Amino acid sequence: MDRPFYHQPVLLDACLDALQIRSDGVYVDCTFGGGGHSRAILGRLGPKGRLFGIDQDPDALNRARLGSPEYGAALTEDPRFTLIDGNFSQMERFLQWQGVSSVHGILADLGVSSHQLDEEQRGFAFRHESSPLDMRMDHRSGVTAEEWLKTTEQSEMAEVFYRYGEIRQARSLALDLVKARSEGGIKTTGQLKALAMKYVGQEKPSRFVAKVFQAIRIHLNRELDSLCAMLEQSARLLAEGGRLVVMSYHSLEDRLVKNYINHGSLEGQARKDLYGHPLRPFDPIRGRFVTADVEESAQNPRSRSARLRVGVRNDLTWKQWQERLTQAVL
Repeated sequence: MDRPFYHQPVLLDACLDALQIRSDGVYVDCTFGGGGHSRAILGRLGPKGRLFGIDQDPDALNRARLGSPEYGAALTEDPRFTLIDGNFSQMERFLQWQGVSSVHGILADLGVSSHQLDEEQRGFAFRHESSPLDMRMDHRSGVTAEEWLKTTEQSEMAEVFYRYGEIRQARSLALDLVKARSEGGIKTTGQLKALAMKYVGQEKPSRFVAKVFQAIRIHLNRELDSLCAMLEQSARLLAEGGRLVVMSYHSLEDRLVKNYINHGSLEGQARKDLYGHPLRPFDPIRGRFVTADVEESAQNPRSRSARLRVGVRNDLTWKQWQERLTQAVL
């Protein structure tokens, strides 16, 4: 049975304000999901405006094409809207196919949607203990979490837990998971949760298990690689004054977003021109980041960990920026 909302958009008003939508502008919703942000953007666009929604989840794509009780008519019926089936790491190429080389705003709401967490067959959440271990954003391709746990070498598994979950007991956890193969393997979310609980230590159990699931999910879906590709493409696609608006939900994502907006470098390396001015394609605004207020946090638990960062594309063209980088003062 469907929930009342497929996905409740996080920080909706803050996102719309950050985008500073012009009625005739061209915008990209990199993470279409339930369409909440896209519908709100379309509500501020005039007849000449355009919006492109990108998503790789077949369920989200079908709902956009068919409509749903909670959101009404299919978004694809709006001539201003174009739905793209794919990963946002290919955003620039998708837009080129549509004859678009420049946009006025890009929005990305990273991570897993509320609907994906609630769908038992997706295996993203450990509260559904009998769920199969899938964890693929696009279940039409790729390796499931069960297959990965069954075939991956212990050293690689430990590296994934340490890098993407920041789990100190990564080696011990990986060893136990490898040993479990001789006992029938790990096939459900409940089995993975039970084994992970052995290494909780002083940490809050739900938080620790969530990090184990997060690490596997990020690795299987190449989430950080996709994010890096999207950030770098945004600097080429956004017109002067265009807005990059990104919501992240854990430190690994947020660090990359912060580094690229603040420094134009995924590694966070600050660079300056010959006059000592920051050399970067974006100018950060709104101080550090925006978070949900008390009311939204109470109504939508997912918003509690959200951090919204905004960058404004400055007047440096891509070519100028690349040329000046060769002369940068580190």
